[in-house]
Amino acid sequence: MDLLELRKELDGIDRQLIQLLEERLKVCGQVAEYKIETGKPVFDKEREQQKIASVRELSHGLFHKQAAEELFTQLMTISRRYQYQILKQHGAHTDTGFAMVDGFLKEKARVVYQGVEGAYSHGAALQYFGETAQMYHVKTWEEAMTEVELGRADYAVIPIENSSAGAVSDNYDLLIRHDNVIVAETFLPVNHALLGLPGASLQDIQVVYSHPQALMQCSQYLNAHSDWKQISVENTAVSAKKVIEDQDVHQAAVASQVAGSLYGLSVLAQEINHNRDNTTRFIILARDKVYRKDAKKISICFELPHKIGSLYNILGNFIYNGVNMVMIESRPILGKNWEYRFFVDIEGNLSDVPVQNALKSISEEAANVRILGNY
Repeated sequence: MDLLELRKELDGIDRQLIQLLEERLKVCGQVAEYKIETGKPVFDKEREQQKIASVRELSHGLFHKQAAEELFTQLMTISRRYQYQILKQHGAHTDTGFAMVDGFLKEKARVVYQGVEGAYSHGAALQYFGETAQMYHVKTWEEAMTEVELGRADYAVIPIENSSAGAVSDNYDLLIRHDNVIVAETFLPVNHALLGLPGASLQDIQVVYSHPQALMQCSQYLNAHSDWKQISVENTAVSAKKVIEDQDVHQAAVASQVAGSLYGLSVLAQEINHNRDNTTRFIILARDKVYRKDAKKISICFELPHKIGSLYNILGNFIYNGVNMVMIESRPILGKNWEYRFFVDIEGNLSDVPVQNALKSISEEAANVRILGNY
């Protein structure tokens, strides 16, 4: 047989496969109707495990057994998504626990941020809420989240991602520990300067203080001065405050020029971050589970077992429902070696039917699923 004849034979087999797939989906639809009447969940983990075991037994040879498992895993995934769509058509409601609102009151809102005046978080808060908000600061990001959780602040402004340094990993973990939701985001351009005491020069500097990410963002400039010692502090503005308080001409801070002006420091070097398009994304956190009716992004998190294909199968729920994923981040789960919690941002609104279908599927198939916010 030549290649052309072999391809014709494959085409014939494929036509049979398509016919069988359509017949299978027809029966899946009937299964969905039964589950609507009885209230049974779509996802039946035990049944799927039994099915995988049985098709492996029917197959011959290790490669065929693995191929059969992969094929039927996908077939059952497709079946579940089809059933979810039918349930939705019959009026099945996905309760997200969130309420839609027209907007948020920014005027005179109580807003908390981490650090001190002049910190980038302070700048982000001013950028989003304006001068009329009642702003105050705390020492740590966790304290800021606690203030909102306890109702002492209406909103907290927290950095979550930087365009050059990546995710602020600790804050992803805090999103799990605290029962707050993301209601908005704002993007703040970051321009770091090297700040010193009035009259100081570059030749005087021996020690540079700043937040670890700021030091990383300016590493090319700072590492060119190999004799400078770099020391991390909790905030860029804190480093500026330390330099002015210590009154040591050998010290410098990496912070914004706004912080420098606020604390009376001189600019020894401007724009020392190597990525001139450096931007930090800040999230705005609130206590109540609400979202604006014009919200366009959803953040969720979930846990998955350390198994081949588990993440692939979960993310397929977005693909089959036409939902675009814009970000994924993973964090290790404390106390569970080699198991991870995934943070995902998707486009859409919680009122969108495709989004509801995708979230319903994920909530039944993954562990500890949580909607972090729609904004």
